[in-house]
Amino acid sequence: MPTVPDAAATAADQPMTRLEGTLERVTFHNPENGYTIARLQPAGKGAPVTVVGPLPTANVGAALILEGRWTSHPHYGRQLLIERAEEKLPATVEGIRRYLGSGMIHGVGPVTAERIVDHFGVETLAIIDDTPQRLAEVPGVGPKRAGIIAQAWVEQRQIKQIMLFLQSHGVSTGLAVRIYKAYGDQAADVVRQDPYRLAREVFGIGFRTADQIAQGLGLAADAPRRLEAGLGFALGGLADEGHCYAPRAELVREAARLLEVGPELLEPAVDRLLATGDLIDGSPEPPADAAAAWIYLPLLFHSETNLARRLRRHLEVPGSRLLPFRSLDWEAAFAWLDQRLPHPLADRQRDAVRLALTQKLCVITGGPGTGKTTTVRAILELLAAKGGSVRLAAPTGRAAKRLAEASGLEARTLHRLLEFAPGEGQMFKRGEDNPLPADLIVVDEVSMVDLLLMHHLAKAVDLGSHLVLVGDVDQLPAVGAGNVLRDLIASATVPTVALEQIFRQDAKSHIIVNAHRINQGQMPLLEKDSEDFFLFPAEEAGAAADWVVDLVSHRIPARFGLDPLEDIQVLSPMHRGAAGVGALNERLQEALNPPEPGRAELRQAGRLFRVGDKLMQLRNNYMKDVFNGDVGRLVAIDAEEQTALVSVDGQEVVYGFSELDELTLAYAVSTHKSQGSEYAAVVMTLLPQHYLLLQRNLLYTGVTRARRLCVLVGSRKALAMALKNDAVAARHTGLARRLGGGESQLRSS
Repeated sequence: MPTVPDAAATAADQPMTRLEGTLERVTFHNPENGYTIARLQPAGKGAPVTVVGPLPTANVGAALILEGRWTSHPHYGRQLLIERAEEKLPATVEGIRRYLGSGMIHGVGPVTAERIVDHFGVETLAIIDDTPQRLAEVPGVGPKRAGIIAQAWVEQRQIKQIMLFLQSHGVSTGLAVRIYKAYGDQAADVVRQDPYRLAREVFGIGFRTADQIAQGLGLAADAPRRLEAGLGFALGGLADEGHCYAPRAELVREAARLLEVGPELLEPAVDRLLATGDLIDGSPEPPADAAAAWIYLPLLFHSETNLARRLRRHLEVPGSRLLPFRSLDWEAAFAWLDQRLPHPLADRQRDAVRLALTQKLCVITGGPGTGKTTTVRAILELLAAKGGSVRLAAPTGRAAKRLAEASGLEARTLHRLLEFAPGEGQMFKRGEDNPLPADLIVVDEVSMVDLLLMHHLAKAVDLGSHLVLVGDVDQLPAVGAGNVLRDLIASATVPTVALEQIFRQDAKSHIIVNAHRINQGQMPLLEKDSEDFFLFPAEEAGAAADWVVDLVSHRIPARFGLDPLEDIQVLSPMHRGAAGVGALNERLQEALNPPEPGRAELRQAGRLFRVGDKLMQLRNNYMKDVFNGDVGRLVAIDAEEQTALVSVDGQEVVYGFSELDELTLAYAVSTHKSQGSEYAAVVMTLLPQHYLLLQRNLLYTGVTRARRLCVLVGSRKALAMALKNDAVAARHTGLARRLGGGESQLRSS
């Protein structure tokens, strides 16, 4: 974000100045905090001046009354540092035309604004206020668009009122639109009655913001309502880090840090929440020390216990929809398969095939090149020969597409397999009362499946159906709570086959060989004659970033014929810094999708979006049927309708401008966000500055995303640091214990 070095200090001694004028140009606007750099045309005569600071609106043409202090910037000259700002409606025809055409009103762009103001002149805003139906008189508007414009105008007024209310309590202006979208005309009442609802229910508002509002409204630091809200959010934060529960002492410690109060105030609050059922003590047996009690959010407790119960029942109920396979002549079956597959099955692969078709629940795990895909294909070949029905699924669209290509059959995301049903009183149509109609269900990339989604899947599997879970247990675990694949294996209850042999055809690939070496803590082979695995040395972040841009935009396309946008993915462990995700995205956007005449672009949610950009969805949006980690391309920007059209796996998704903070540039992504995806080429940065995130399983995950080419950019020192660091974080999970064995806290990342 542009800054004004020492400007505040310079201005502190200056007298307060009042300035009225019209916003001529916006150089920068951050919607999260309202920080703006703009040019203002003072009322009357005079040259435009630069104004810097928080503005309630950043719409060109807005008439503003500003109070602030003058300062002199060493590079940009004289500026007014804004301390207070008030917007008033423009009074001139030209001001109204620019105001309406700035994009602030849904359905009104520059062309429509011109028509409206030409028709109504200086009375335009009064007519929109009092008789908006008259907008239909304007050529090219019509009754339907007139209604849309009128509604958008009312929303804008409401938003401005909310902005003023929130600003009076120290809240940024950029969140007002989301609050209004969530609660409509009741927004101010909701904020007054329970500001903590904002953090629970409005995307983009965290606990600290809600707490700031609450304290601004007079809520005491030790108020029971605040302490209880803090405990809930602390436990929710731990769930976001992957934990299903927290030991009571850890929860109290985390909440005390969040609330900045003494732990002694929180113990009674925990007891109150346990008594009301807002928290649950889910310890398998009474702990010797109360501080060690397993404290759950209700949703995670019920999901974990019900999942364990459902899986045990699935194993115990004797009936099977594939009963004939238990008496199959397996030697003959394997001989038949060996004639149909590119290579004969190894012994462990045969074990996995037999297990999948004779046991109703099993896990097949293994690293790259160990034959998981061939094993799944063998299972499907035998099933088809016997006329069995199958459903294939994976957690992400890309993983499902890859499974479909490998099997030759349809594969869906888990959400689509379970038939997500927004607004129908349930999350999914498929469940115990409406199970999936299949003899066999295969789910790939199970390391990515979190506890909640696995619970929904287990409920939807008929007790006679077979469920085959396939994944690499050494990959990074799910982004959500739980460590399901590792827990299933550790329970020693779910039948499991681990594929370990690297097959001859894959042993030639340095990507495959090095992935296994990395997983064992060994330095990867960096040979000059390698055709698919390289290290480009760089010690500093700036040099690494230069290499990345050159590799993606020139060297790799020239040598390997790969498309920079479709085939190459840049991964970085960090978000910040010159070689972090943020900076790399800006540089790659400029290199791969530069501005051109006629190529629409928009700065929104603190980001620059340009038609043609590669974008990633940042959260699950069930109403749009897009999910965290989905990648697409920006197809169009409609300034008139204030919408952006994004193509995601062939599906066109419409976003309002206020929803664009759900998207980010995806030329570079974090290694965590690459889970479940596979790319023709991966370019991954590894630098000593990334030491906090240099972990073996993170490096392993990044390397195994590459299909044809893997290029590391960084230092051997950072590579050695990652290989050495196998001390990955523990997740508090109870699934293995509830299934009947294993450790209750399993090491994972």
